[in-house]
Amino acid sequence: MYHLTGVTTCCRSDRDGGPVRVLDEVGLFVEDGGALVVRGPAGPGMSTLLRILGGLERPTRGSVVLNGTDLAVVTECRLARIRAEAIGTVAGGGRAGTAPPVPAGLSPGLTARQNVAGALIPLRLRPADRRELAGEALAEVGLGDRFEAYPAELDEGARRRVALARALVKRPAVLLADRPTDGLDEDARAGMVELFARLWSERRVSCIVATEDEALVRPAPRLVTLSRGRLTAAARRRRQPATAAGGPEAGTVEGRDDHGEV
Repeated sequence: MYHLTGVTTCCRSDRDGGPVRVLDEVGLFVEDGGALVVRGPAGPGMSTLLRILGGLERPTRGSVVLNGTDLAVVTECRLARIRAEAIGTVAGGGRAGTAPPVPAGLSPGLTARQNVAGALIPLRLRPADRRELAGEALAEVGLGDRFEAYPAELDEGARRRVALARALVKRPAVLLADRPTDGLDEDARAGMVELFARLWSERRVSCIVATEDEALVRPAPRLVTLSRGRLTAAARRRRQPATAAGGPEAGTVEGRDDHGEV
């Protein structure tokens, strides 16, 4: 699970050189296997939050605890290992018509299966095991018949599915998705929303999705909004089991607690 406490990130203003808070005392709890959608525009706040969750950036202050380890203070060596083993990431595209030809993390010179299997190299699995697991991951996202296709031979929706399979193949504890439906046509977008809805209900993975897409927002088990560096929980009913570490009771209304967490 994730437990963020007092996470603040500052940068310097271009005008007077004074500090500007990109993230401001962010508190967040995501239970094991929990699904969370963060709604908000693309920008430094959202990208910084995702980079901190993914162990790619450390906050100016605050703690970022993932399964008992504070990513804000752990050594670089340990952090790299956590990223390789426990965190899967998938990036989306831009606005409609502006999506990149190959999603981040994919190589145009490798087949779909080779791209997915590459995520397993740091885990030192045998090549045969990597191929088998990559095939299973591609089948899970609906590409069981496109193992040997290169990215250029796939449409954007299928390329995005390959990127998702690459993020999931190592069975991570956490999946971070940055605007996974942006830039997709209507059919591909609907298919991606269906995939995430299935992940939320069937997979034991803590999933955090950043998006402004209402098609992803509507089925979200839990929703928060990022605005001006602060997280605010959606005031709507949800049914989710209580957690031992202070999670909400089933049927409660989401909101900030006395410690500023959502």
